[in-house]
Amino acid sequence: MAAKPSLTLKRRLKAPPEKVYQAWTVPEKMTAWWGAANAASRTAETDVRVGGRFHVGFRGNDGGQHDVSGIYREVVPGKRLVFSWAWRTTPERESQVTIDLKADGDGTILTLTHEQFFDDKARDDHGRGWGLALDNLEALFA
Repeated sequence: MAAKPSLTLKRRLKAPPEKVYQAWTVPEKMTAWWGAANAASRTAETDVRVGGRFHVGFRGNDGGQHDVSGIYREVVPGKRLVFSWAWRTTPERESQVTIDLKADGDGTILTLTHEQFFDDKARDDHGRGWGLALDNLEALFA
């Protein structure tokens, strides 16, 4: 069986791991950065515990509504989140996201690994999307 495509992105953020973790788990903080730079109507819901669900929605640059949800598989406050990832429009294409946070002086090294993509196009599209979202997250802590 062929391995499914994956991607890994790293960023150094000017905030301690606990604050970066909150940006991924507290709905009011998630809506400040999730999606493309000018995404509108951002919403987020979380139940941050193993087996708990999350949902994020936003209106994209294309005017379309984008909704993604999943289940938390691993939760280590301030250090690591692992969750499933499925878009409302393609729920059968579930993948997995891992967020690792490591203290680095007065900041945090964030490593995002997104695995089990349906195909290379899905990986490439998510690479662009995550890049834009991480730009927003970086700006939030600038």
